[in-house]
Amino acid sequence: MDDAPPLKTPLHALHLSLGARMVPFAGYDMPVQYPAGVLKEHLATRSACGLFDVSHMGQVAIRAKSGRIEDAALALESLIPVDILGLKPGRQRYGLLTNDEGGILDDLMVANRGDHFYMVVNASCKDADFKHMQDHLGDRCTFEILADRALVALQGPHAEQVLAEFCPEVTAMKFMDVEYDDLHDVDCIVSRSGYSGEDGFEISIPAGKAALVVQRMLDHPDCEPVGLGARDSLRLEAGLCLYGNDIDTTTSPVEAGLEWAIQKVRRKGGARAGGFPGASRILNELENGATRRRVGLKPDGKAPVRAHAILYGDEGGATRLGEVTSGGFGPSVDGPVAMGYVPISHSNPGTRVFAEVRGKFLPVTVTELPFIKPTYKR
Repeated sequence: MDDAPPLKTPLHALHLSLGARMVPFAGYDMPVQYPAGVLKEHLATRSACGLFDVSHMGQVAIRAKSGRIEDAALALESLIPVDILGLKPGRQRYGLLTNDEGGILDDLMVANRGDHFYMVVNASCKDADFKHMQDHLGDRCTFEILADRALVALQGPHAEQVLAEFCPEVTAMKFMDVEYDDLHDVDCIVSRSGYSGEDGFEISIPAGKAALVVQRMLDHPDCEPVGLGARDSLRLEAGLCLYGNDIDTTTSPVEAGLEWAIQKVRRKGGARAGGFPGASRILNELENGATRRRVGLKPDGKAPVRAHAILYGDEGGATRLGEVTSGGFGPSVDGPVAMGYVPISHSNPGTRVFAEVRGKFLPVTVTELPFIKPTYKR
């Protein structure tokens, strides 16, 4: 058993001062909610602006030893089935680290910073990710782990208004733009992105200045602190995968419905097709389809269907189909929502399946994702 005390983000003391309820998560002591509660935090993010601490996630700067960013791009493409060479300076892209079996080691964001790539990976995977990249690309690239930086997400329809009061330049940014900005005389990396389905920003801040910058954002009357509880319900309504729940080392990008993240140039017939771990399975599934699919699920009643509930094709539980991977109450939808995997034969919207909850088989309808309309600034 690991008896090591949980790690603390640079904003830990601020969370305590705001009355957060802290829980262990991915090796860190993190806020799950504040006194307002998960429901109000969720709705405040949808209607105004929520601020999340995601400093536990991994940040890394990747440079080619040759000094040519094109060489770093091609090196990364040997591990990630994404068009990284075509990613323009100041732009960011969603990507996946895959394994030899075509499963997903982690999902990530990668940005072209002109002379290097800036990458953000999941907290629970970051040590393994960094080792994986170092082991495979260490002869071509250097990896500078940015452990001295905090990371926060400012999400919601008022996020631009909140951030623009301190940095008007952000109003010109479009979805997935990335730039350096001066926030309160602090040099920050700002991307117009997030994981809530809302317009917003992710902001990397030097650790020593993070509490100052974040407190000033929270001083804005439209900005509320948000914990892990609302963060999870927001991303679930947005139909976004949580690594470890909705995707893992056995799940292929096509099964997960993430084929949109693999550009044509990396697919069969593309200029740089294949060449990444698991390419045989993934390219075949891109052409011919997978046998199962991640889908949205809406229970008929008010009872939430949680992760790991088994899905059946009949109300007697005779035909097992798959499993719910994320589920709960969606405050914006005002009802239970879930995601899970079913065979392709049962993946069309409107298909009726049944989820086993405490011995009962609850009717659930397969539904298009996301459950809410995203408001990204295109």
